[in-house]
Amino acid sequence: MKVKFFKMHGLGNDFIMINDIKEELDDYSNLAKKLCDRHFGIGADGIILIQNSQKDKADFKMRIFNPDGSEAEMCGNGIRCYAHYLHINNLTDKNALTIETLAGLIKPEIIEYGLYQSTVKVNMGKPDYSLDRLHINKKIIDANIDKLFSYPLKIEDKEYIINGVSTGNPHVVIYVNNLDQINVTKIGPKIEEHPLFKKGTNVEFAEIIDKNKINVKVWERGAGATLACGTGACATAAVSIAQNRVERNVQINLPGGPLQISQNEKDEMMMTGPSTFVFKGEIMTGGM
Repeated sequence: MKVKFFKMHGLGNDFIMINDIKEELDDYSNLAKKLCDRHFGIGADGIILIQNSQKDKADFKMRIFNPDGSEAEMCGNGIRCYAHYLHINNLTDKNALTIETLAGLIKPEIIEYGLYQSTVKVNMGKPDYSLDRLHINKKIIDANIDKLFSYPLKIEDKEYIINGVSTGNPHVVIYVNNLDQINVTKIGPKIEEHPLFKKGTNVEFAEIIDKNKINVKVWERGAGATLACGTGACATAAVSIAQNRVERNVQINLPGGPLQISQNEKDEMMMTGPSTFVFKGEIMTGGM
């Protein structure tokens, strides 16, 4: 089958965007594994499907599959690319959109449109610190704990102080003194796959620079180390604001570039950042 696609990224967090409004594709998991392979496929941190929504309040539906074939609830960088894609392909003329995701209805708004690069602001909703939204295995945690703040997680012979929050998907934030000394690819998967997290978790390593800036490196569940993570940036900001480490408007510096994250009067996380269109093409999937 011949599949047309757009390659797009948000601060280097790259995606294969596919118009699946007619829902002619199947086996999305296997498709993601093949297309995301950087040697034998197109190469990406995930595939994003544009579909129609059956919900009255939603304009479209977004589904995202990781390189390992798993489906993610949401993706902050991906939804900025999603809104940009809709405009490039004349699928909507609305700047303010409501998109159905597995994490609920998410509202991106194009602030500045350009064919190759747009600036998109997204209302990511309220952070959720509940153990249920983090899919915590309560059999191995103190029954009196209702959230993971400054929780000591022991892995092998080392203890990591983690802070858990869901910003559409589960995250743990770990504060460090020197980000350059952190081996993300070594520590990240051990935390992601720890039995405490029944469905795995994303991991952010955060170094507070000052009250307005945080440097962050990310290990994404199902994708590995990525150049940026929108939900991870929001998770880091949410925890840091809740713990009075930073102001309510903070710049999150990721390896791929900065995102501006703020928390409004309703405690919703607002993310502003770029979406970039790289190229488009088509690929035969049958012989892969």
